[in-house]
Amino acid sequence: MAKDRLSMRKFKEVLRLKHEHQLTNRKIAKSCATSHVTVGKYLTLAEKAGIAWPLPEDIDDGELERRLYQKVERPAAQKPAMPPMEQVFKELKRKHVTLQLLWYEYKQDNPEGYQYSYFCELYQKWRKGLDISMRQEHLAGEKLFVDYAGQTVPIIDPQTGAVAFEAQIFVATLGASNYSFAEATASQKLPDWIKSHIRALAFFGGVPQILVPDNLKSGVTHPCRYEPDVNPTYMDLARHYGTTVIPARPGKPKDKAKVESSVLIAERWILAALRNHRFFSLAELNNAIAEKLVLFNQRPLQRMKASRRHLFETVDRPALAPLPAHRYEFAQWKKATANIDYHVEVDRHYYSVPYQLRGQKLDVSMTATVIAVFHKNRRVASHLRSHRKYGHTTVAEHMPKSHQRYLQWTPSRIIHWAGKTGPYTQRMVTEIMGRKPHPEQGFRSCLGVMRLGKRYSPDRLEKACERAVAIGAYTYHNVESILKNGLDKQPLTPPSKARSVSHPNIRGSRYYHQKENQP
Repeated sequence: MAKDRLSMRKFKEVLRLKHEHQLTNRKIAKSCATSHVTVGKYLTLAEKAGIAWPLPEDIDDGELERRLYQKVERPAAQKPAMPPMEQVFKELKRKHVTLQLLWYEYKQDNPEGYQYSYFCELYQKWRKGLDISMRQEHLAGEKLFVDYAGQTVPIIDPQTGAVAFEAQIFVATLGASNYSFAEATASQKLPDWIKSHIRALAFFGGVPQILVPDNLKSGVTHPCRYEPDVNPTYMDLARHYGTTVIPARPGKPKDKAKVESSVLIAERWILAALRNHRFFSLAELNNAIAEKLVLFNQRPLQRMKASRRHLFETVDRPALAPLPAHRYEFAQWKKATANIDYHVEVDRHYYSVPYQLRGQKLDVSMTATVIAVFHKNRRVASHLRSHRKYGHTTVAEHMPKSHQRYLQWTPSRIIHWAGKTGPYTQRMVTEIMGRKPHPEQGFRSCLGVMRLGKRYSPDRLEKACERAVAIGAYTYHNVESILKNGLDKQPLTPPSKARSVSHPNIRGSRYYHQKENQP
């Protein structure tokens, strides 16, 4: 059971898609890269555990997992009776007979029999030798197909006249109306991929239920026919807009026939029309594409008297969900482990997390302005992004109590306190901090010196510091050793001057002065 368990991130996505979008188990399974049987099982577990949507704000992944699986273990039950597949096959040839009706009759005779989803799966396995072509029915506002055109457009460097780069053409098409959006981008990398989606949704003025990308690496990390892994940033965009992602299956062109057709038409009616133009910037190219796009969407469809624009206004637009109040801010994600100092590293800057998470693997969201850290999908830290290399951004609440007390100290405060004890104590703490790359690194040693004054008395501390300064021993341990051994009570003898030695072979400084003055 534990091997087949869904992650809590996927489980929450299943709940969201079921209760917010009323998607079927099969569509949810495609979006979450699992089987529809698993989706049904987890929805049943959630119902039995009393887990409703939306989830309470104070529940984390650990508590959610405990509630979900606390009553999972059950004794093995007797295997249900197999459905009569031959009879099912014959009955389906009759008019108006459906699998759902036949399953209902099967359950009447076998109350403990298989549920409907598994009943259908068994039937499909029984008919494994038969190829079934899936008929696509595009409902209003349901799907937005996205892809890049195979054709690129060269962008010319105005200074050299050489090709600077090949612009990529992003195309998005609504399933019901064929209403399309197109734009040029510098690359097919993740930032351009996400920003094109943001502009496409703004162009349509609403959000479809499903995004259907090709198995592009920017959108799908690991292409797979059955369980594609969608890029975390792409999933984050989908959550922001209240939609979901169901990638097209590799090698299945019917899954993205709409966008493939729109890409082909866009290449013919937009890019081909611009074939004799030279473009010196993306902005110039996109202005030209926008003009051609208006004509493209207003052209009547061959088998219909209406245009894409007309079908969009009458069919798709009323069914689209409203856009959120704010546009999605592009975020990249990375895995990070909290170091022993309870900080995670992003671009050579260090951000604090609660000290209890030391050694834990965390998810880090990185936008242009904010660094957010998550543990089991719960936000545990949020910082303004800093570009100071090797610097630290630390929240006091993230520190242990023993570390927090050092925040109240500053170099000037420590030096001022030491001056109350005496000039040599002040000299000692000043030297300790001055010999560190950062003064804060000497705080602990200075505070240790301060505590010696309480243990031995301020007068003894001052004399001990005087002796330590005289011999150049600027450490806490040296001062402590002087006090422990009582050396502060002994008179401090100045270092004796070395006697000059008189010898015939030693010339002295006068000899060299005489040599210099000789002509």
